[in-house]
Amino acid sequence: MSTQPPFGIYVHVPFCAARCGYCDFNTYTPSELAGSGASPDGWLDAVRRELEVAARTVGARAVDTVFVGGGTPSLLGADRLGVVLGAIRETFGLAPGAEVTTESNPESTSPEFFAGLAAAGFTRVSLGMQSAAQHVLQVLERRHTPGRAVAAAREARAAGIAHVNLDLIYATPGETDDDLRASLDAVLDAGVDHVSAYALIVEDGTALARRVARGELPAPDDDVAAARYELIDDRLTAAGLDWYEVSNWAASPDAVCRHNLGYWLDGDWWGLGPGAHSHLAGARWWNVKHPARYGALLAAGESPEADREELTGSERHTERVMLRLRLAVGLPLDLLDADGRVAAVRAAEDGLLDAGALAAGRAVLTRRGRLLADGVVHALLAAAPA
Repeated sequence: MSTQPPFGIYVHVPFCAARCGYCDFNTYTPSELAGSGASPDGWLDAVRRELEVAARTVGARAVDTVFVGGGTPSLLGADRLGVVLGAIRETFGLAPGAEVTTESNPESTSPEFFAGLAAAGFTRVSLGMQSAAQHVLQVLERRHTPGRAVAAAREARAAGIAHVNLDLIYATPGETDDDLRASLDAVLDAGVDHVSAYALIVEDGTALARRVARGELPAPDDDVAAARYELIDDRLTAAGLDWYEVSNWAASPDAVCRHNLGYWLDGDWWGLGPGAHSHLAGARWWNVKHPARYGALLAAGESPEADREELTGSERHTERVMLRLRLAVGLPLDLLDADGRVAAVRAAEDGLLDAGALAAGRAVLTRRGRLLADGVVHALLAAAPA
């Protein structure tokens, strides 16, 4: 019986129709790629070549999860996404019951698109909704209309996609509690079985950061974000979606995103595409960012790898604690040293860890602990060896 951890493949699609003001991902608009020679078809050829590299490196190993992210994967269309999945299936094979996800922008989807995904073998779709309030979408520079994400979610479900996620962003400047309530109403009305919700982060170098720096918009408020998180958790929990990771809620165990669980549980994955990161047995590496350079290296028979690192035992320990503590199942106390276990007791006394779970041998965040998760992690690791 194999003792290998689950193996996932992440596919990075670097194309977007326009750049959202808050986004700092490795994505490119048509104007930014003009004259570079990069194109969706060139990207697809390069991804196929990198798959061959992955197969030579990994060997015979079925893929448990596939996640196509971006960027805007739906801009490729269902046919190209099906070709990508077919290439993965042909190169590695999919494990029985494999989870296959693609992110999609509501504006670049349709009933026919979702039918094509279902026919190709996709089992899960994640749609970027962000908000149901038009003025919030305008601040984020999102192009879709408020109702389109809900309609797309219904279309995906009608096409036979088993699991559908909607992404929310909260604590955007100008958002009110009522705006968020309306967004949650829309999410629940869509009938999805998974919701992800993230507090807005103003990333350096983005258009949003420049607007905040000029005083055009106020910076997000941490106290407001905490109150909004509690509102989200209350509403989703009441509707039968339980948190399983600090920013993720699912209607059932089957609805949980297994691919992301692989990240949080120290799994192995290969990242295909420009800028994609990979992790195998404690080694982590990442590809060159620009799609033209990525394609040129692979066409020349060279590796697209930009750099790599071998994680030390201490670094792996830190990541295990940091990531597993974010999960509702919590962190086994035997992963902590003696000082860390003492810190866990103090955290439970402060209401940050669940006392009952702690007595049963696991460190599980309370809701207040979820709001202060980074501080709890720091406390548990403060005495860890360097």
